[in-house]
Parts: sequence; C-alpha cells; structure tokens
Amino acid sequence: MNSSKRQQYEFAETVLDNLNTAVVLLDSQLNVLYINPSAEMLLGVSSNKITSKPISKLLTDEALITAVKDTLLSNHPFTQRERIILINDRRLTVDISVQLILSENMPDKNDKRLLIEFSQLDRHLRISREENLLAQHETIRALLRSMAHEVKNPLGGIRGAAQLLERELKNSEQTEYTQVIIDEADRLKNLVNRMLGPNARPNQTLVNIHSVSERVRSLLKADKSRDVNIYFDYDPSIPEVTFDPEHLIQAVLNIVRNAAQALTEQDKNSPLNESHSNSEQEKTITIKTRIMRHFNIGHKRYKLVAKMDIIDNGPGISEHMQERIFMPLITGRAEGTGLGLSIAQSLISQNGGLIECHSKPGNTVFSILLPINDNSNKPHRSFT
Repeated sequence: MNSSKRQQYEFAETVLDNLNTAVVLLDSQLNVLYINPSAEMLLGVSSNKITSKPISKLLTDEALITAVKDTLLSNHPFTQRERIILINDRRLTVDISVQLILSENMPDKNDKRLLIEFSQLDRHLRISREENLLAQHETIRALLRSMAHEVKNPLGGIRGAAQLLERELKNSEQTEYTQVIIDEADRLKNLVNRMLGPNARPNQTLVNIHSVSERVRSLLKADKSRDVNIYFDYDPSIPEVTFDPEHLIQAVLNIVRNAAQALTEQDKNSPLNESHSNSEQEKTITIKTRIMRHFNIGHKRYKLVAKMDIIDNGPGISEHMQERIFMPLITGRAEGTGLGLSIAQSLISQNGGLIECHSKPGNTVFSILLPINDNSNKPHRSFT
C-alpha cells in the first residue's frame, strides 16, 4: 500500500475512533475486522480480544446475527429502531443499522464488508440527565450561598446579644439559658457551613485513585462497629488523574460510610420474620475501578475517564429518592443529616467530575467519574 493510501486509511480510522456512534466492521465470513472505541465501551469488549473473531463472540443476540447474515446474502441494508439488546447483564436500547460495503480498493473486487452501527439511546438520556444534575447542583449551591448570607448575619447578632446578656446576669441558672442560645447559634452556623461545602479552591495534583481507595480502607479498619466486608476490584492500567486528593478521599469516604450505614441499618428495619435471613447474608461493599474511553461527563466529552464504582448489596434507594439523593438535607435515614452525598458531589464537581447513582434492592452503585488528561499517542489499527 502506497503512502497516500496509508494516510487516507489512517485518517479514516481517526475519524471512526472519535465517533460517538459504535461502529463494527465485518468481513464476508462475519469475522470482526475493526471495532471503534465507542463500540468497545458499548459492547464491553476490547479490540485486541475481538479482532478476527466471529461475530458470535461479540453478540449473543441470535436474531440480530441472522439479520446480519441476511444483509450479506441479499445485499439489502437492515435498520431497526429502539431495539433492546443484552450486554453483560445490561439491557441497552439502541438503533441498529447494517449495510454492505463494496470497494474497488479491496484486493478481491467481489469481497464484501459489513458495517454495523449502534446508536445508544440510553447514552443520550444519560447525558441529558447528567447535564440536568450539574445544572441542579449549581443552582442549589447559588441558593445556599444566598441563604447562608441571610442566616449567618442574624445568627451572629443573636449570639453576640446572648453573650452581652450573659455578662449582666448574676444568677448561674439564668446563664444556662444564654449558653443554650450561644450553643444553638454555633450549631446552626456550623450546619450552614457544612451545607455550603468547602470554599477553598481545589489543590489539584496527580493522584493514583487506587491509593485513595487504600487510604479509605485504612480509615474504615478503625471502625469495628459495622459488620461489613469491603472488596476491591482494580484496573491497574488506569493512569493518574489531576485531582485534589483530600477532596477525593472525603467524597469516597462519605459514600462508603453511607453504604455501610445502610447495610447495618437494614436488619433493624426488617420485619421480624426476615431479620434472621438478612443477618445471615454477607454485607458487602465493593470498590471497582475501570477506564472509560470517549466518554461524556455532562456535555463535555473526554478521551479517557476513570470510573470508580462503590457497590453495596443493601436494601437499595427508592426511585423517587434517587432523583434527589444529592440535594442537601435529603436523606432516607432517620438519623441521617442529608449532607454526606451533597458534600461528596460538591467536592467531585469542583474538580471537573461527577457522581451518578443507580440502585435497586441488593445492588446500589455510586459511580465517581473523573476526567483523565491523556497526552499519549495511540497506535493506529488497520481495518482493511
């Protein structure tokens, strides 16, 4: 292949690699020739493992494989809207398009290529949900800043007046009442400060996210009051991220502690006839890390994103509560303050990341998404 043709193929590959649409290219024997990063993410497989393998190793949907074979035989394209496919126990809604490609540049003029495109509808819904979540978070922070100004000023006046009054009182029993006023004013001020979260700018540096989770592990070892087992499932290939390490530690710690509290409190809230079976079930929290390629956080698209999942097998979070879980003072626990997750979201968003939550009984997942600054040059792959 001459230099000009090689440059054309490399440019075409670059274009395909940066598409949001998942693209798979097959040969006439229905073996995989090429799969772009969006398809790797969607189908949960790496290009190195699936290239040259039959399509049956990539898709388990027999009806879809039959449709691909029919396209090859009939030379007619196939399109289906809003098809539900099952990938690694995930139900995904996608638009699918299969079409035949004939090119004079192929060594065998009668050779055929099949191009399969998957457009994930769930992904667009997720991006829209994340943008709403980020906008909601910024609105809440602006509201809290305004409220804090209105609350802290009169609190300072009340506290000062109580201190002046205390100096004039001679009776120790009466000074107890002024001390109550002072203590409650301080408590409310601290509550407002916690709702606002940290005001200092993030002190960002290169951070290994696994060292953060190990730090959280060491902090939780000291808490012997909760019968919860913590497991770790790391992807060692994840590069360092630019982040404030203290912010990340605090966010992960808040989420893990919330999960541990939910696990230990489920026995108390279970009916008597279920308490025995619940107590026998192992209470687990798993911290799992993975790399995401060509991934969106809100409306911003990143080449690489580090994803840290904090998974517990507790009772789950109700659907209506999931929509409000990151708002301050919103909690599903009688003894909760409703600030832990709100503060965690604030810490992560200040560093350009985001926290998502998906929950059902027995499986609650908090996903921390962290953008990675990747300047490495990726080698080209031939798909001809």
